[in-house]
Amino acid sequence: MVDSGDFQGAEARIAAALASGATDHATRQALLFERERMRRILLDFTLDDAAAREQLRRYIPDLRADEFQRWTAGGQLEHREIDGQRRYFKRSVPNLFRLSDEAAARRAEPRPFSEGPMESLHPHHAEVVDAARASGSTSVLPRRVRVRQALSVDADAVPAGEVLRAWIPFPREIEGQQEAVTLLASTPAQAVVAPAGTGQRTAYMEQPARAGEPTRFSVEYELTLYARYFPIDPDAVVPAPASDELAPFLAEQPPHIVFTPELRAFSRQVVGSETRPYRIASKLFEAVDRIPWAGAREYSTISNISAHALHTGHADCGQQTLLLMTLLRMNGIPARWQSGMVYSDGAGGDGEYWNLHDWGWLYLAPYGWVPMDVTTGRLASDEEALEWFYLGGLDAYRIVFNDDQGTPLYPHKQFFRSDTVDSQRGEVEWSGGNLYYDQWDYDFDARLLPATSD
Repeated sequence: MVDSGDFQGAEARIAAALASGATDHATRQALLFERERMRRILLDFTLDDAAAREQLRRYIPDLRADEFQRWTAGGQLEHREIDGQRRYFKRSVPNLFRLSDEAAARRAEPRPFSEGPMESLHPHHAEVVDAARASGSTSVLPRRVRVRQALSVDADAVPAGEVLRAWIPFPREIEGQQEAVTLLASTPAQAVVAPAGTGQRTAYMEQPARAGEPTRFSVEYELTLYARYFPIDPDAVVPAPASDELAPFLAEQPPHIVFTPELRAFSRQVVGSETRPYRIASKLFEAVDRIPWAGAREYSTISNISAHALHTGHADCGQQTLLLMTLLRMNGIPARWQSGMVYSDGAGGDGEYWNLHDWGWLYLAPYGWVPMDVTTGRLASDEEALEWFYLGGLDAYRIVFNDDQGTPLYPHKQFFRSDTVDSQRGEVEWSGGNLYYDQWDYDFDARLLPATSD
C-alpha cells in the first residue's frame, strides 16, 4: 500500500494492527518503520503540480503545458501519486535536465553539470596504469591523507540535557587499498572506533545537548591510500570456483538484491548467448553505465533499489552499483559492495571537491577480487586500459567506510537508521528516537600530506 501511494489506507491498517496488541516485536517494528517510511517519502516528494511548474519556469520561462505534461508522463519529471494527489520529487526539476535532451536544450541559461575530477579522463588515470605496469603491483601511488569529518545537530533538536548518540563513518583497514588508519582526535574525546572487521565502520560518541546551541561531533584521522589497477586479459578469465567463501556473493540479499523476473529478462537481453565471464561482466557494466545519473530519493524509502533503478531508468551511484551487483550475481559472477567518500586535493586545477560515493568489486578468476565503478563508467579514451579503467581499477581519491550494505552499526543503534543501506553521512539518535537528515548536517575535509622520504 505504501509503494502504491495509498498512505491513508496503509496508516489505517498500521494503526489497527498496533492497537490490537497481537503483533510480536519484529512485526511491530516493521509496522512502525512503514509509518516512518511514509513520513520520509513525503519529505522527498514536496512539490505539487503548481510548485513543480513554478520551479521549472525559473529555467524555462516560456514553459508550455504540453512539455510539462510530456516530461511528467515520460517519467523525466519524477513524481508519485499519494492519496490521490500527484507529488513531485524535490530534485525532479534539476534532474530533468540530465534526463531529457529536449529539456536541456530549452533551458534559458545552460550550465555544465557538476562533476568530480575523476568522473572524466584525468592524468591520474594514466599515472595509475603506468605505475602498475612498471611495478607489477596492483596497489600503486600511495599517499598520506589527513581527514576531518564532522556532524552537527541543529540547536534545540532535542531538549537540553538529553544525551545525543552519534556515529560518524570511519575508514576500514584494507590491505593494499587503505592502510595505517590512525585516529588523531575527536570531539567529544574518547570516540569508540568500531572493530576493524565491522562491515560499516564508524566512530561513536555521546554528549548532552545544550539549549540554543548546535551539538557538534567530529573526528580527525590520517590514513595511507593507494590506487588500484588489475591488468585483466579477458580471454584468461574463467568461471569463479565453487566455494563457501564466494557463495554469499552469488546469492540474493533481500531487499535490494533480488533476482526478479524483470531483472532476469533485462539480463537475458544484455548478455544474450555470451558465456565468457569477463565478456558478460563488461556487457552488464556497459548496460548499467548507459543508465543516466540523477539525484536519488533517500534509500530507506525504496523497497528494492536494484529493481527501482531498472524501472525508473535513472539512478545514482548506489542504485547503479546494486543493480550491477544483482545482474552479476544472477550470471554466476560474485559481486560485493563498497562505499565511502571521494575527494580532490586540488591538484591540476581540480579545486576542492568531496562527495558521497558507492562502487563495488567483482570476482574474476584467476585474478580474484577486482574493483568496479559503474557510475564513473567508461572513460573517453582510445586506449582500452583507460577506457575500461573502472572495470578493474580505482583512483586514489576515495576513502572506504563500508565493505557491505545494510549491516549493523557498532555499538548497536536502538532506533531506525536514517540510511538503512549505506553509511556515509552518519547517524544520530537520543532517548526519544532517531534524528533524521532534516535535523542535522555533516561536513568533510581531506588534505594530502607532503611526501616524506624513508
